[in-house]
Amino acid sequence: MKLKFIKFLIKWIATNLSIPFWIIGHVHLTTNIYQDLHEILMSFGMNIIVATGFWIEWKEKSSKKPKKP
Repeated sequence: MKLKFIKFLIKWIATNLSIPFWIIGHVHLTTNIYQDLHEILMSFGMNIIVATGFWIEWKEKSSKKPKKP
């Protein structure tokens, strides 16, 4: 039950927050120089969550066989 919720949460975050994460991250990268380890780790963590969600979604979609007419 917990694993299903965690997978759902990661997919939800990846689906709904990927564009804001990447837009804010890229704007932030162009205007700031990362000097704080905390900022680097948070940026890396958000991108890992989004990438994991995309991978889970791709794995689920690719494992389903298309129905033949």
